[in-house]
Amino acid sequence: MTTDTPNPAIAIPNLLYLYAEAIDAGDFDGAAALFARGRLHLGDVTITDPKQMTAMWRGWIKLHDGSPRTRHIISNPIIEVAADRRHADCRSVWTVVQAAPGFALQTVASGRYQDQFALENGAWHFTDRRFVGIDLMGDGSEHMLRPVKEIET
Repeated sequence: MTTDTPNPAIAIPNLLYLYAEAIDAGDFDGAAALFARGRLHLGDVTITDPKQMTAMWRGWIKLHDGSPRTRHIISNPIIEVAADRRHADCRSVWTVVQAAPGFALQTVASGRYQDQFALENGAWHFTDRRFVGIDLMGDGSEHMLRPVKEIET
């Protein structure tokens, strides 16, 4: 790796955090832009079009004055860089906390992502994100527009 090549130990977690930051801001177009050269996998469904990604999030996430009033906390990123130093896999945990009007600050849900990345033109980017599942579920009534069971299928 040359000195002008972004360090994957910094660049990859930053992509994880940029996604969380965009979703928490209600910036679904910004979140989808992170996957412009990638795919989202939700069970048997694969989405490659950023406009469809934006529509998916708009159909799932309840906004309160433009924001879901959440914080997506991304933790435990385990990054495995391939021998070619141009591809990487990452497993991470997400936890969503929320404080909406009339809804005290609380944990809404926690689950896992499995991501793949590539280094192209001097920058790391997402190539695949798998929503592995929700491990812990709290009260999502002020966060989700549809019940989670409808989303998982």
